[in-house]
Amino acid sequence: MNTARLITALLIALTLSGCSKKAAKAGPSNKVRVGYIGLTCEAPIFAAVEKGFFKEEGLEIELVKCNWAAYKDALALGSFDITHHLTMLFLKPIEQGLDVRFLAGIHRGCLRVQAGVKTNIHTVEDLKGKRIGVPGMGTPPFVFANRVFGTHGVDAGKDITWKVYPAGELGLALDKGEIDAVADSEPIGSLLIAEGKVRNVADQIMDEPYNQEYCCEVVANGKWVDANSKAAAAATRALLKGAKWVETNPKAAAVLAVEKKYLASTPELNTVALARLRYIPAVQLAENSLHIAAREMKVAKMLAPETDTDALAKRAFMHLDGVTDEWLKNLTVETVAGGQVSKDEDARLLAALAGKDMESSCCRRKMFDQPDQEAPNLADPDAPCLSKKLVADQPNR
Repeated sequence: MNTARLITALLIALTLSGCSKKAAKAGPSNKVRVGYIGLTCEAPIFAAVEKGFFKEEGLEIELVKCNWAAYKDALALGSFDITHHLTMLFLKPIEQGLDVRFLAGIHRGCLRVQAGVKTNIHTVEDLKGKRIGVPGMGTPPFVFANRVFGTHGVDAGKDITWKVYPAGELGLALDKGEIDAVADSEPIGSLLIAEGKVRNVADQIMDEPYNQEYCCEVVANGKWVDANSKAAAAATRALLKGAKWVETNPKAAAVLAVEKKYLASTPELNTVALARLRYIPAVQLAENSLHIAAREMKVAKMLAPETDTDALAKRAFMHLDGVTDEWLKNLTVETVAGGQVSKDEDARLLAALAGKDMESSCCRRKMFDQPDQEAPNLADPDAPCLSKKLVADQPNR
C-alpha cells in the first residue's frame, strides 16, 4: 500500500503563505495570540482551547494559523505571541540572533532514523556511505539524523548521500531501492514498521540521550514575553495542562482535533499519531534538553564551532513565575471515559492503517494532490477510502 497517500491524510494541508494576522503592539494584556499550523502534535493547543484551559487562566485567545515556511520568522516578528514547536528548528536561528524564548517542555519522541529491512544496516556506523531519504534538507528528521551521525563519528556532509522525497514517498523509495534508509517523523516511522519495510537504527523516544529530552517545547516571542510575563506564564500553564490532558486522554484528544476541524484527518489516523508521543510536560528537563541538543548539534557542525552551547541554551530558555515542576506535579486533569488507547488497540490501528484491514473501502471522490492546497476533512463521510487516497503531500516534518 502507498504510504504516501496514507500519511498525507493524517496531517495537514498548508493553505497560507504566511500567518494570517499582523503583529500587534507590545504591552501588558490578557489577549494572547497562539500560533498553529494544523498538525497532529499540536493537540495540547487544541485541547487548551476546547477544554477552557486558557479561559481558566484569565486569557482571551486568538488562534493564528500559519505555515511551515513562515513559522519561525512569524513568531520572531510578532505575528503571533506563543506556541509550541520543535526545539532543533530554533536553536540555529537563536544562535544567529532570533529573539524567541523556550518556556517549558510539551512532548517527546517524534523522530527516527530507520534502515530498510532488506539492507545489512543495523547500527548508525553501518549508515556510512549509504543513501538516506529525508522529507527535506533542514527539516527536523534531517537535523536529528545529523545529530546522531555527529555523535557516532559519521560525517553527514561527506559520508552520507542525502536524497529528498515527499515525506509520504519515503517507503516507496525504499521499495524501489533508491535509498538504503530514511530519517522521518511520526506517524511515518510507525507505519513503515507496521508495513515491515524498516528497522529502527536511532529512535528519539527509546535511545539515550534523546529519550531524556523534548522534541517540542513552548516557545514565545522574546519581546512579548518581556512585556507580558504574567500572560506568558498563564498561556504556558494552559498549554502544559493541555499536554497533560492529551497524555491522559490521547484517543479523546485525537477525536477532538478532528471533530473541531483543526486538521484534516480521521480519528483513527490521528489516534495512531498521538499514541506513540509522550506528552509529559516539565520545566527543568526542558531546559536540560536544550543543552543536550545544542551540544550535539555543535558536534554535528550545525552550530558554529565558536558557539558556547551552554550559554546558548541558557539564553534560549526562560523561567517564568508560576511555571514550575512543582506546579506540574500537583496538576490534575480529567480522565475521559474511553479516551485512552490500549496497546492492543494501538497495534490494531497500525495494522489497519498499514493496509491490512482497510482495502475494501470505496472511493467516491478525489482529494487534492498539491502540497499547497487545502486537504479535505477526512472525517467527512464523503472522503475517499484509505486504499486509493489521492492526497496532498505531508508537510516537511
